[in-house]
Amino acid sequence: MEIIMGMSAEAFAIALLQIIAIDIILGGDNAIVIALACRNLPPEERRIGILWGTAGAIVLRVILVFFASALMTTPGLRLIGGLLLLWIGVKLLTDTSNQHFDKKIAQKSNLLGAIKTIIIADFVMSLDNALAIAAASKGNLFLVVFGLVLSVPIIIAGSTLILRMMERFPFIILIGAGLLGWLGGDLIANDSITQIILPETILQTPWVIASLGTGIVIGFGKLLMLRRSS
Repeated sequence: MEIIMGMSAEAFAIALLQIIAIDIILGGDNAIVIALACRNLPPEERRIGILWGTAGAIVLRVILVFFASALMTTPGLRLIGGLLLLWIGVKLLTDTSNQHFDKKIAQKSNLLGAIKTIIIADFVMSLDNALAIAAASKGNLFLVVFGLVLSVPIIIAGSTLILRMMERFPFIILIGAGLLGWLGGDLIANDSITQIILPETILQTPWVIASLGTGIVIGFGKLLMLRRSS
């Protein structure tokens, strides 16, 4: 059987398909965060936010993919990351353009704030992405690079598409924030510290904690929005 870069042709093809699927599925999470964070920016600044957000996601993947296994087994890292995602989900759900300041200052602040939020979320969500790419590539550098490069068009195109959909269907904002809550809850449920603390019955149904994460983000976010509007 033909050998491709240290792997059989069959193994190479399977790994390639796995990485494509990983990028499409997990890259969508980054696209949702970028779209949520950039939705209140002026149209001319959205592209900047998307490009910087995508660049941050790719740079973090490059760094994390080489430390993926060690990072994902570090006690407390998933727990911290999950809590961060819950906070980001609430923040992005309740984030609105500030109309009380000078327009140029507000735009600058919003752009920098959006990029900062995107980078933090990218770091958290790139952990699983980096681990998945590292596992699927089985040490093949070409596949690692391919997975990273493929992430770029998926995240950029996904962010742009989701932004357009949010403008037409505002309820997608709620769904996106809820998804971040689900991802945050899932990370918390799978942390080694959490698995020591939580009862076995809950650990056997991690979707319960993921659902709770969605409920926290949407419920707390809606509460804050009502308080601000009153």
